[in-house]
Amino acid sequence: MVLGAKEKGKSMNQDNSIPIMPVWDQQDTSRIPFWAYTSDDIHKQELEKLFYKNHWCYVGLEAEIPEVGDFKRTVIGERSVIMVRHSNDKIHVLENVCAHRGMRFCRKKHGNAKSFICPYHQWNYDREGNLRGVPFQRGVKQDGEVKGGMSEDFNTADHSLTKLLVATRGGVVFASFDHDVEPFEDFLGPSMLTYFDRMFNGRKLVLLGYNNQRIPGNWKLMQENIKDPYHPGLLHTWFVTFGLWRADNRSELKMDDHFRHAAMISTRGTGDGSAETTNVSSFKQSMELHDPSFLDVEVEPWWNGPTAVMMTIFPSVILQQQVNSVSTRHIQPNGNGSFDFVWTHFGYEDDTPEMTERRLRQANLFGPAGFVSADDGEVIEFSQEGFEQKPFHRSLAELGGKEIEETDHMLSETLIRGMYDYWRKVMGI
Repeated sequence: MVLGAKEKGKSMNQDNSIPIMPVWDQQDTSRIPFWAYTSDDIHKQELEKLFYKNHWCYVGLEAEIPEVGDFKRTVIGERSVIMVRHSNDKIHVLENVCAHRGMRFCRKKHGNAKSFICPYHQWNYDREGNLRGVPFQRGVKQDGEVKGGMSEDFNTADHSLTKLLVATRGGVVFASFDHDVEPFEDFLGPSMLTYFDRMFNGRKLVLLGYNNQRIPGNWKLMQENIKDPYHPGLLHTWFVTFGLWRADNRSELKMDDHFRHAAMISTRGTGDGSAETTNVSSFKQSMELHDPSFLDVEVEPWWNGPTAVMMTIFPSVILQQQVNSVSTRHIQPNGNGSFDFVWTHFGYEDDTPEMTERRLRQANLFGPAGFVSADDGEVIEFSQEGFEQKPFHRSLAELGGKEIEETDHMLSETLIRGMYDYWRKVMGI
């Protein structure tokens, strides 16, 4: 829908007030309008169409709630939810909004509970989200008669918490507000399911810890960042200097049939001063580690070749394997110009103590102050500042052409073009 006149690529209301529905005035997705990152209206539609309908969103790991009654409070989009393990060992995901007066009743991030009680009026819910108790439901006796209370047709079964559809696979928990969403395996598709199962192959997961930060940028920029193999060997000194991710590494770019999910796959290079690195300013030939054990990489059988696979499951999570560091990265939007980013670092139950130590050391590459990830947070912030300054402009995603296709090299922005092809279809733009 377009109302009013176009001005520099944006649609205006008839009274020339704030634009309400911008126009993507190019047939392909090789140029992305800045308003895709700055529009409040677009952001509200994204929440409804991408996070609350037709999509599975990441919630957490089963290892985060190992015992009956354990719970974790998190979000899907901008809606607060609770992941809880019930007595039948089944995992439930409930919206953290009391059915009475709409209060976000759960305030703890983690805990163990037999039931959930809203502090406002003490409505009580079991771990499946069913309403079990309402104070003064039948009123109170005064002067020999009952006064007040709920109406006679009040039925606790009609006032449960919102219960989400839940899917678990390999120890990872996804949920959806949309109970008509396609099965999780179909949502990922066969190609992406292969890379998912590579990391979550049935071994029991062990929680190692968290990092989190708030990044002042649009949430899609982090999806783009992990669909962008162009930047790692240019921006990140650590990657290019120590050969963790370079343009001349053996690599592949893979997508699902809808182009929404993707995997960037790379095999570690030598880290020497080859022609592909000597003219790159981020390559520091003289840079050495005081403790070489920091990058004491051990090849694990489940890798099946690649030393790094960065997988984006649209819209909510990144699955990271970078040498021996493995983690999930949860994207939690906070308005159109900000998102919370939560790393959950884990290992496997059969890891040796030495491997656990190795995973923890290498996890220092990531997180808010990570030797690599600090760069990403900074450039996302600077990008958002540019978008806000010039909302009628556009960015380029033309490396490797304008087509959307899988590749056997890194020098392509095809995964970004693919994501926005899907985004436009779902958003109706």
